[in-house]
Amino acid sequence: MSKELAKTYDPHGLEDRIYSKWLKNKYFHAEVDSSKTPFTIVIPPPNITGQLHMGHALDNTMQDILIRYKRMQGYNALWQPGTDHASIATEVKIIETLKEEGIKKEDLGREKFLERAWEWKKEYGGRIVEQLKKLGSSCDWDRERFTMDEGCNRAVTEVFCNLYDKGLIYKGSRIINWCPVCNTSISDAEVEYEDQAGHFWHIKYPFIEDDGSVSTTRFIEFATTRPETMLGDTAVAVNPEDDRYKDIIGKKLMLPFINRELPIVGDSYVDMEFGTGVVKITPAHDPNDFEVGKRHNLPEVNIFNDDATINENGGKFCGMDRYEARKAIVKELEEMGLLVSIEDHSHNVGTHDRCKTTIEPMVKKQWFVKMDELIGPAEEGVRNGDIRLIPKRMEKTYFNWTENIRDWCISRQLWWGHRIPAYYCDECGEVAVAKKMPEKCPKCGGIHFTQDPDTLDTWFSSALWPFSTLGWPDDTEELKYFYPTDVLVTGYDIIFFWVIRMIFSGYEHMGERPFKTVLFHGLIRDSQGRKMSKSLGNGIDPLEIIDKYGADALRLTLITGNAPGNDMRFYYERVEASRNFANKVWNASRFIMMNMEGKTITKPSAEELEPVDKWIISKLNSVVREVTENLDKFELGIAVQKVYDFIWDEFCDWYI
Repeated sequence: MSKELAKTYDPHGLEDRIYSKWLKNKYFHAEVDSSKTPFTIVIPPPNITGQLHMGHALDNTMQDILIRYKRMQGYNALWQPGTDHASIATEVKIIETLKEEGIKKEDLGREKFLERAWEWKKEYGGRIVEQLKKLGSSCDWDRERFTMDEGCNRAVTEVFCNLYDKGLIYKGSRIINWCPVCNTSISDAEVEYEDQAGHFWHIKYPFIEDDGSVSTTRFIEFATTRPETMLGDTAVAVNPEDDRYKDIIGKKLMLPFINRELPIVGDSYVDMEFGTGVVKITPAHDPNDFEVGKRHNLPEVNIFNDDATINENGGKFCGMDRYEARKAIVKELEEMGLLVSIEDHSHNVGTHDRCKTTIEPMVKKQWFVKMDELIGPAEEGVRNGDIRLIPKRMEKTYFNWTENIRDWCISRQLWWGHRIPAYYCDECGEVAVAKKMPEKCPKCGGIHFTQDPDTLDTWFSSALWPFSTLGWPDDTEELKYFYPTDVLVTGYDIIFFWVIRMIFSGYEHMGERPFKTVLFHGLIRDSQGRKMSKSLGNGIDPLEIIDKYGADALRLTLITGNAPGNDMRFYYERVEASRNFANKVWNASRFIMMNMEGKTITKPSAEELEPVDKWIISKLNSVVREVTENLDKFELGIAVQKVYDFIWDEFCDWYI
């Protein structure tokens, strides 16, 4: 008989001991085996800067349940692990570390900075992996990948070159989101919009008379939330169907301070019912104005430096911070009699999701992915059921994004990340996109090249994760066997960042879906329903929960009551209840083992079973059938509740 169980359940040591046994015996490892049916999950790779938070704990607990369930059913189950280089997040961390040492990034230089980045990765990159192991995650750690390892680097370069050769990647001047603190472009998906109290400044511009003089009696009025951007105005627009303004289309106005003539253009973009029905057009600093500018061949005047101070195009306001310039401009407009009124106005302001700085739309030369051609198969794949989204209501969010797709700005003015494989001839400036530096310029024959200094958006490499981790671009046995993967488990908050990009990348580069099902989970909120954040100080460290209550108690808490796509509240009373359940199972096991001591256990015949035995076996069979159905439908919360009720109420409180 085995050693008697301790009187009190204590997860400390026990969980680590069991997990070590699993690893030693390679219970999580999967090899290509044509005699078995594969089942594959790729982990959403956590950032190397990260520490396990409740979102990770939920995400990985759900994946672990599914992968263990499939192993129990006899599938050849692979849970592919790995970590993400997290370009901007890691770079910010390293810059902060350098700042503490009194060193500026620029003074260190690119090569030395990258050495520090790899040192950071070596020191901290494995931390979150060890934390995932503490959670009990049954990944195949022998296959661990990193988005900047040699294989993933090859995949990224291959994809960039392929898309460029197809004309689907280009470098051009378009309006992008610029972060003046991080000094880099960011994608639309990285901009968070929040309602902020602001103002509508009602301003008027004077007409230019037929003789070329500036009128002192004729003006046109409009309203703006950003008066400083008037320095970049190149037109004023009205709706051509608006009877109030039909006769002034083609006339000109004078831009105060800059003395630039502004044409009045007719464009259906203008809402006749909003405000005065007049809109100032700043093509270099507003996405909608940029499109209006293209339609009317308007110049694009950028008025900002990279740090959001006013540049030389801002005249006497040059050198001022954008908000300082705003105050100065409003003051002078008032003195000139051109400020009509100011009214309070709440409006959406775009901020960088990383540093919370208000972003500045700017026209800049960047690298872009053309999305019109790529998004079609990704949209059709969900519409025709090739890929299933759970819960189904996520399809509305998905299609809203695909139907309003814009070209993806993929270049970042950062050093840590995949450097863009574009090379410029030092002699003639000809650009060559290639997997390695060219030996000779195809245009002038020059032999000296400079690589593009920008790096790729961190989500560019993440988009390739389902197949790059399996060996692509090589045609490996793992790729042929484990791809496409079966289920992606992720939070609904990164559907734009990651899910959609993986889907169109899978169809484009593999010719098929990257996964069959996407299971979305919600956010973990505090007991008051608030999102956990550093600013609120309401975050709960899952490792502290594990240290106090054990990993099983945390995992049970996260799954109990969980429904696909729904947010859930987390509080300690729930963890204590889960710990009590673990203790209940322990005590029941201890009781059974004590009563089995010294006895020979044999399987009884049906005739030997007591009525109560038949009852519990019947109940067990029912629970097994129902839980199997629930797990097949990804109803993890319902499944775990049925297991809980059976063990606590029927097995422990009645049968035992």
